[in-house]
Amino acid sequence: MFNFNIVYNIICFHHIERRPSFKISSDRNINNICIVINICLYTNTISISNLICHPYHIVDESPWPLFGSIGGLYLTTGIVSWFHLNSINLFFTGLLLLGLVMVQWWRDISREGAIQGLHTSITELGLRWGIALFIVSEIFFFLSFFWAFFHRRLSPNVEIGRVWPPFGIQVFNPFQVPLLNTIVLISSGVRVTWAHHALIEGNYTQTTQGLLLTVILGVYFTILQGLEYYEARFTFADRVYGSTFFIATGFHGLHVLVGTIFLMVTLFRHSKGEFSTLHHFGFEAAAWYWHFVDVVWLFLYIVIYWWGRI
Repeated sequence: MFNFNIVYNIICFHHIERRPSFKISSDRNINNICIVINICLYTNTISISNLICHPYHIVDESPWPLFGSIGGLYLTTGIVSWFHLNSINLFFTGLLLLGLVMVQWWRDISREGAIQGLHTSITELGLRWGIALFIVSEIFFFLSFFWAFFHRRLSPNVEIGRVWPPFGIQVFNPFQVPLLNTIVLISSGVRVTWAHHALIEGNYTQTTQGLLLTVILGVYFTILQGLEYYEARFTFADRVYGSTFFIATGFHGLHVLVGTIFLMVTLFRHSKGEFSTLHHFGFEAAAWYWHFVDVVWLFLYIVIYWWGRI
């Protein structure tokens, strides 16, 4: 007869790993679980095929990747339609579709990790590598903008008078709004680190306070950058300085907006009690992304605002 004892122990151990909140106090707990499984098998309540005997997460079929790609297609095509045909309908359709996909997809992932217990240690390792490689790709994305700025700054063309900044461009004073933005963003990085350490120590009140302050500072930074753009004495069309300035700082502002939404979702999940002292990778991913945004801004401030005006 088939020996179920080995299967029981495998199931129990993986079941415990899948449920991070389940605490093992003694071997008696494992035996009790195996007895329950034995009864269920005997009464045909469950079957071996319905139990997960491996630590990997086999993702269920989902419509969100397909709808997300359609939304991205509508969004990019809508931008072209907006610029060339002065029609914004397709752009907002894609934006609405992407927003709905984000809400539904993130909801499913939150349920997989916090409720279903599918994010085991091996699955979480894959998620960590995924967000790390994503941040590396973003670093190279901004590297192209810095490369373009360095090239034009170190060897300005004769068409712009071989001077930098080009003649007629009134650049920003780096010790006014840009410096305030730097202080705001660095302060937000300190706050999210404080919230992370508070979560590790089990102080959920301070975690909420730190996350809330970080979100407020992120929104404040976006408002300040919008006012800076409004008061700018040059535009995107003002030769190479205007294009490199606005595309670099503009994409960074977009990343700040995405990071702020990321932190808002994290704050919402924390308010629902989905994070624990040991299992909170969603929080860590948001913190990593926010620190990446901080570091990129420091380089932007030093290179474009300060060194670029000399």
